[in-house]
Amino acid sequence: MEELGVSVIFVEEVIIFLLLVAATVSVTARWLRIPYTVGLVLIGLALTTVTRSIVQVSPEIILVLLIPPLVFEAAFHVRFEDLKRDFWLILLLAVPGVIITTLLVGWMVSGGTGLEFKYALIFGALIAATDPVSVVSLFRRLGVPKRLQVLLEGESLFNDGTAIVMFSLVLAIAGVGWVEMPFLEPGQFSLVNSVAAFLMVAGGGTLVGTILGMVFSHIIGRIDDALVETTLTTVLAFGAYLVAEEILGVSGVLAVVAAGIVNGNVGPRGMSATTRVVVFNFWEYLAFVANSIIFLLIGLTIDVRVMIDNWQAIGIAILAVLIARAAGTYWLGLFTHDIPKKWNHILYWGGLRGAIALALALSLSNKSGLGDHINLLQAMAFGVVLFTLLVQGFSMDWLVKKLRIVKHSNFQEEYERRHARFVAGRAAFDYLQRMNQQGLISEHTWQRLSPIMKKQNAVLVDAVKDVIISDPTVELEELDTARREALRAQRSALTGLLRDGVISEETYSQLVGEVDMALTESNLAWPELIHSNNFPAGAVKRLMAVVIQEQDTNSAIHALIKLGVSVSRLPSTGGFLSRRNITLLIGFSKGLENAIVKSLEKSCRQRMEFVSTPLRNSPVPLPMPTRINVGGATIFVFDVEVYDEF
Repeated sequence: MEELGVSVIFVEEVIIFLLLVAATVSVTARWLRIPYTVGLVLIGLALTTVTRSIVQVSPEIILVLLIPPLVFEAAFHVRFEDLKRDFWLILLLAVPGVIITTLLVGWMVSGGTGLEFKYALIFGALIAATDPVSVVSLFRRLGVPKRLQVLLEGESLFNDGTAIVMFSLVLAIAGVGWVEMPFLEPGQFSLVNSVAAFLMVAGGGTLVGTILGMVFSHIIGRIDDALVETTLTTVLAFGAYLVAEEILGVSGVLAVVAAGIVNGNVGPRGMSATTRVVVFNFWEYLAFVANSIIFLLIGLTIDVRVMIDNWQAIGIAILAVLIARAAGTYWLGLFTHDIPKKWNHILYWGGLRGAIALALALSLSNKSGLGDHINLLQAMAFGVVLFTLLVQGFSMDWLVKKLRIVKHSNFQEEYERRHARFVAGRAAFDYLQRMNQQGLISEHTWQRLSPIMKKQNAVLVDAVKDVIISDPTVELEELDTARREALRAQRSALTGLLRDGVISEETYSQLVGEVDMALTESNLAWPELIHSNNFPAGAVKRLMAVVIQEQDTNSAIHALIKLGVSVSRLPSTGGFLSRRNITLLIGFSKGLENAIVKSLEKSCRQRMEFVSTPLRNSPVPLPMPTRINVGGATIFVFDVEVYDEF
C-alpha cells in the first residue's frame, strides 16, 4: 500500500509539472507569435538533452487516453452543413490519400534506404495520418476561410482512423506481431480480402460511433443538468473508443469521430444555453491538456542521438513524405473546380505529422518479427514528425500571408489603421494626464498640451466613425464584439450578486441562462442599431420573418443593411439533425418587398421559399400561402400597426 501511495504521488507530481510547462509555453508562444505545439516539442527536446534520458511512453497512453478527447473535441465542433459540402473531397483525402501515401512512401523509402519493401510499407502506413492541430489554431487566429479549415481538419479526423486501419492491415499482411484483421491470415496477401478487411474495420467503427452518438444525444436531450450532461459526453468519447476497439474489434478512432460529429450536431439542441457553455468550455480545456501532453511527449520521447545516427534515412523519409503528400493533394483539382488552386498549397504544406504517427511508431516495440529494423523505423518516424512540426509548422504563418489566403477589404484595413491611431493617441493622453497628476509634468505644460491632444483625438474619432459607417461588415464585427463583452459583464455581475446573497440560486440560473443563450449565438448585435439612421422605427409598416441557414447570416444582414431596413436576429433550429438556423425579423416600409427578396436571393445560397400573406385591402383573399423558389430561406410577410424596438 505504501508503494502504491508513493507511485500515485509521483504520477500526480509529473502531471502537475507537465501542466505547468504547458501553461507557461502557451503564454510564451502567444507572446512570441509561434505555434504553442511547436514550443512544447522544443521544450521536450530541451528537457531530454539536459537530463540525458529518454521517456519511455506506452502507445496505449496516447491512443486510449489522449487521442479520444482530442479527436472528440474537434469532431464535436464540426458542423454537419460544413462537412456535407465537401464530404466526398475529404473522403478522397482520407482514404485514397492514405493509401497513396502508404504505397508511395513505402516504395521510395525501400528504394532509397534498401529497407525490405514490407517493412517500408509499415513505415508508410504509420506516417500517413496528418495532425494539423497547430495549423488549425493558426487558421482560426488569422481568420482563414472556414471552408479551408473544415477541409484540413476534416481530412485529419478521418485519416487518423483510416491510417490506423491501414497500419494494422499492413502489419497483418507482413506477418509482423499478432494483429487480428477480419478476412486475413497473417503473412498472406489478398487484394479482395484486404479491401474487405479495410471496409469492415473502418465502416464498423463509423457505424458504432454513429449509433452511440445518436443514443447519447437523445439521453442528453431528456436531462437538464450541466454536470451530468458533460459527464455523458465524456463517457461517449472514451466509451466509443473502447466499445469499438476492445469489444467489437473495429476502428476506435473512427468511432470517436462519428460519435463526436453526431453528438455535436444533435446533442447541443437538447441542452440549455448554460449547459452548452459548460460542455464547450470543458472539452476545449480537455483538448488543450491532451494536446499539450502529447506534444511534450513527442519532444521527450525523441532520441536525438538515434536520429543523428540515421540522418540519411531520415532525409530520404522526409523527401518521400513530401512527395507523397503532393501526390495526395494536388490531384484533387481533377475532382473539384470551385476550390482556389492556392488552397492546394495550404493543404499540401499543412499535412503535419504528430500524435498518431508517434503512437504507432512506439507500438512497434511490442511487435515481433521486426528485429533490428525497429530503431530505424522509429528514427525515421520521429524525424518526419520533428521536421513537419518545426519546419512546416513555423512557416505556415508566412505561407498563408504570402498566398494572401486571408483577404481584408480596403475598409477593414483602413479601419485597423485609424482605430490603432486612435487607441495610441488616447493612451498617450491618459499617460501624460497621469504624469501631470503625479507631479511629473507641470500644470502649465499640461494645460498647453491637453487641448491639442484632445483635438487630435476628436479628429481620430471622426475618422474611425467615417470608415465604420462606410462598410456594414466592419460595423457588425465591432457591434458583435461590444455585445459579447457586455453580456460577459452581465454574467460576471450576476455571479457577484449570487455570491453576495442578493439573488437566489433559482433567479441566478434563470438570468444566467438568458445571458448564455445570447452568448451561444454565432453572431450578436444590438437589434436597435442594425438599421439605417435615415430609417426611423416609426416608418415600419410591414414585418418580414426570414428563416435562413446560419452560414448565410452575415451576408444576408450585410445586404439588408444596404437597403436601409431594420433587422433583428433570433436563433432557431430545424431540419435534418436539428440544423441550426437564424430567424431574421425585418421591419420595412411598403414597397420594399421585391428589393428585399432579391437581396436575399443573392446573399443566401440554399433553397428559399417565399410565403406572403394577402394585403389587408386585397379584394381577393388567398386561401393558401403562395410559394416560389428563389434560393436560401423561408420568408413570411405581415402587415403591422405598431413597431417598437426594445
